[in-house]
Amino acid sequence: MTILKTKLSFILVLFITTTPLLALQTKALIDALGEPFPLTSPPQRIISLAPNITEIIFALDLGPKIVAVTRYCDYPPPAQAKEKIGGMIDPNLEKIKSLNPDLIIGFRGNPLRTLKRIKSLNLPLFVLEMGKDLESVFLIIKKIGTITHKEQKAASLLQAMKDKYKNIQQKLKPVDRWPKVFFSLHGLGLWTCGRDSFLDVILEKAKGVNIAGHINRKWLIFNREQLIHENPDIIIIISKSQQQFLQSKEWIIKEKSFQSVTAVATDRIYFLDENIATRPGPRLIDALGKLARLLHPQCFKDKQAK
Repeated sequence: MTILKTKLSFILVLFITTTPLLALQTKALIDALGEPFPLTSPPQRIISLAPNITEIIFALDLGPKIVAVTRYCDYPPPAQAKEKIGGMIDPNLEKIKSLNPDLIIGFRGNPLRTLKRIKSLNLPLFVLEMGKDLESVFLIIKKIGTITHKEQKAASLLQAMKDKYKNIQQKLKPVDRWPKVFFSLHGLGLWTCGRDSFLDVILEKAKGVNIAGHINRKWLIFNREQLIHENPDIIIIISKSQQQFLQSKEWIIKEKSFQSVTAVATDRIYFLDENIATRPGPRLIDALGKLARLLHPQCFKDKQAK
């Protein structure tokens, strides 16, 4: 009887001590392709397949764990020193494999055939769905926090972003007139964004009306007649630098056919940094704050939108 009790006690102890380990080993997070990714241990060698993903990983204090990024990952500055694996649509799969990553984070903007190829090489890929609104950005950050075992840091980052967003919305409460806005992408003529763009989302949150917002596309070409007919109050030039902005602004104001456009006649042509405005990551709230200030400067008495 004593021997039987001893064996039963041993089995019970073994079950209690190993069950949490087994649960940890079998716990998984489902990615945007419907594939499970096991949450076994914190990753030590991370590869990012997109600039916004790189920004989020750094924001979660995981910069030292990143072994490679794309050639477009230029923020924060330490990202520029990381190994490069090519672009977002043409990553070098052999190089990725040679770096022996234990986590590769991609998104649905990467070519599906490339993502499937990475999967076929039995590489540890987790794919994110980028979405179209601020809530989807919050979800991306939460998922990256989970997959990297940085849940608390992600929660802290999200709270800071949401607090900043609420502050901007509070400042905009008195606004009752929403100006009409035309977004112009530098260097591409009258390329602009439609309803499916993050820019359209943040413009609405900043209480502005996108004159191309009725079109169900991310990017499209506006012709001159459309621009003149819609007569925007404000033109926002999306560019990577002040120099590029000034080049685009000069082209617009020198066009004789645009002289009657309200934004041109009143010199309400403004710069918005392309990187913060088009990357669905932590700085998208900063883009919202800057845009809100440009549209409604009377609501912001401090030096910068919080």
